[in-house]
Amino acid sequence: MLARLEGVGKKYQTGDQTIVALQATDLELRAQELLLIIGPSGSGKTTLLSLIGCVIYPSFGELYVDGHHVNRMRANELAQLRLRTVGFVFQQFNLLAPLTAAENVAVPLKLQGLPGATIRKRVDEALEMVGMTDRRKNLPKQLSGGQQQRIAIARALVSDPKIILCDEPTGSLDKDSFGVVMTELRQLAKDGKSVAVVTHDPRLAAYADRAVEVKNGYVNHVEIEALKS
Repeated sequence: MLARLEGVGKKYQTGDQTIVALQATDLELRAQELLLIIGPSGSGKTTLLSLIGCVIYPSFGELYVDGHHVNRMRANELAQLRLRTVGFVFQQFNLLAPLTAAENVAVPLKLQGLPGATIRKRVDEALEMVGMTDRRKNLPKQLSGGQQQRIAIARALVSDPKIILCDEPTGSLDKDSFGVVMTELRQLAKDGKSVAVVTHDPRLAAYADRAVEVKNGYVNHVEIEALKS
């Protein structure tokens, strides 16, 4: 188990109005597992992902990530935990336009202040894992959507995080790229990572071990087979 939520929820105060983005939730993320998080837009999926990814603190409940009690951590400690433990993959790729593929992948390692030789070695390994070594010198604009997403996955992998969090990672991909990216994410889970994928696309059920549905801020477990039908 790499993350555990015990009655965790998130609320926001807007003037005299309290908005509950996520109701009290019990959930575990486990190694060697791809967890699907489904639900309509605005249901609380991204809030759940942000809590697991140590981007925001819970408003209530107890959150544990990689053995750390998130509620008790200072902001700088949380940032270090996020940098070391979590890799993020987004629908819009979020690659930096002026940087080459290799330079984009290197960003998390540079934030960690690692030596140049170590960075180059780990970037090469990450690019090889996603089959993008031959595109290392290309700018994002020179890559297809599927290729950009694979570079984004390499960037998420380069720091060897235990948890990979994906927010609609296939939303901008064509059919062929969809299959390639999901196969890679599935393999990452098999190799020991905990992979959580937020989506509203039922096609992803074929790649998942387990699924939860978020609706109006409530999280409920759902049967994978029911999503495939």
